[in-house]
Amino acid sequence: MSKLFEHTQLKHLALQNRVVMAPMTRARTSQPGNIPNPMMATYYQQRASAGLIISEATQISDDAQGYSFTPGVYTDEQVAGWKPVTRAVKAQGAAMFCQLWHVGRVSHPTFHNGELPIAPSALAPVDTKVWIADEQGKGNMVDCAEPRAMTQADIDRVIQDFAYSAKRAIEAGFDGVEIHGGNGYLIDQFLRTNSNQRSDNYGGSRENRLRFLLEVVEAVCTEIGADKVGVRLAPFITFKDMNCPDIVPTILEASKQLQARDIAYLHLSEADWDDAPVIPESFRIELRERFTNTIIVAGSYTQARAEAVLDKGYADLVAFGRPFVANPDLVSRLKNHQPLSNLDGATLFGGDHHGYTDYAACEIS
Repeated sequence: MSKLFEHTQLKHLALQNRVVMAPMTRARTSQPGNIPNPMMATYYQQRASAGLIISEATQISDDAQGYSFTPGVYTDEQVAGWKPVTRAVKAQGAAMFCQLWHVGRVSHPTFHNGELPIAPSALAPVDTKVWIADEQGKGNMVDCAEPRAMTQADIDRVIQDFAYSAKRAIEAGFDGVEIHGGNGYLIDQFLRTNSNQRSDNYGGSRENRLRFLLEVVEAVCTEIGADKVGVRLAPFITFKDMNCPDIVPTILEASKQLQARDIAYLHLSEADWDDAPVIPESFRIELRERFTNTIIVAGSYTQARAEAVLDKGYADLVAFGRPFVANPDLVSRLKNHQPLSNLDGATLFGGDHHGYTDYAACEIS
């Protein structure tokens, strides 16, 4: 049998296979309050044949939001909304982590009562847009605004917001949390020289640029335990104006520091567009040498590519994104070599059950 379908362990968790449902923003919360709802419970339950589900990116505070209708996990109402989701997923045998994010400069004053978003430095990302919808759910992509540079008080508060939301996520029934440190959002903005031009202890040297990530991780580990914490990083992704010449060695150093803190996993977000750069095998070897706990990879993986990266020992779990949108029974389809359905890209963000919970499972002949 393929390694992809083997039972395995993630720290304290027994996983029914090595298939992960990747975090994907779908923007279907109930309003007001960005509250998870029964439709979301159905959506995740349909896909709970995965070994692990990582939730869509979930904001840690009011000022962490950058897109309409994305969920939070810091209010009582949001926690109550997540509980049926996690129960539904666990009933099907999957584990579930909540991906915690703060978008930083990838935002707009619309989400901040007219105030500017916060970021390491007052630098707007070039050619970067966010999705903003009206009360009827009709949305448009809008340019990000120039943020204001975070003060020390802002930094301290956001670190505590991560820890508090992690605690609330466990209360909501999640098995753990994934700290989103990639794809151009706040933590990633601290890691990169082009978005972080601070002159204090959080900018300049590699050690300083890593400080915010590590302080967030330590606060969250203190709150819920390192065995319930994963981190997502994106060394080769440069969209959202994130082309930093020092990011690969920075992330290799981060992996060493994260291993020292014995977190549950490191989730590598790989570029997934057609002409994306190929990740050098030398990087995968060096990453594995520095980080020996569970590694998850994600980025347009086919079954063949997934099995190859598992066989070489460069990863322990493989995450699938878009294929899981259109194929709620993705694990069965892969195992039985059945064709995959295509997703309807027009229904990815916002809307109702159409393009969300109405994708059909494949009939096994």
